[in-house]
Amino acid sequence: MNDTGSIEVDVQAVSTCSSIPEISCFQCWAEAALSDRGETLLSIRLVDRTESAELNQRFRSKPGPTNVLSFAAELPAEVSVPLLGDIVICAPLVVEEATSQGKEIEAHWAHLVIHGILHLLGFDHQSKADAEEMEAREVKLLASLGYPDPYA
Repeated sequence: MNDTGSIEVDVQAVSTCSSIPEISCFQCWAEAALSDRGETLLSIRLVDRTESAELNQRFRSKPGPTNVLSFAAELPAEVSVPLLGDIVICAPLVVEEATSQGKEIEAHWAHLVIHGILHLLGFDHQSKADAEEMEAREVKLLASLGYPDPYA
């Protein structure tokens, strides 16, 4: 819990992947990324390749699975729920990427959760300047949790 409010993370693990971290890890990573916010609700759905590919095609018009997708909440103004949005992570792809990139699996999980949350907060990597800003924030947050620079 942070000083300004509570961060509530709903983790929905529907993936058959056996390398999914404990739910407490997702809570910790979310709290780090959202430490400067008040009360916040966030959903993280852990899926397999099929669901990731379907969502990637439907919402980004891109074929195949992707490691993380972020969907910002679009609530009507009269709804006062502090819902930030939803993150969808393809669990088997996280493990595959970490292995192929020589990264610790848990560190890669932490990176992708933080990356997804930053997208929900409005960060992106469409331009070089935006990418540098987002990556610097990711590196700082991950370092605060004891994880190495994922871009090194």
